[in-house]
Amino acid sequence: MSVGASGHDGRVRHTEFWDRMDHALGHASARSWASLTVIAGLGGRTAQEALDAGVAPKEVWAEVHRFLGLPATLK
Repeated sequence: MSVGASGHDGRVRHTEFWDRMDHALGHASARSWASLTVIAGLGGRTAQEALDAGVAPKEVWAEVHRFLGLPATLK
């Protein structure tokens, strides 16, 4: 596994996933949205269900990003 200039290997960790969710949806809404919104790209699961099932946070974030139509700057 190679480590980039930023000091990490490029994977999105759970803490970074939640930071991105907070930034995109607001701290007050991010966790409830992740627990309530079913996303087809996650196999008909919510983001929280996908994370709980072991789907990599990077994959979950990519689907959330696509579902919400967020700008590339938030990728």
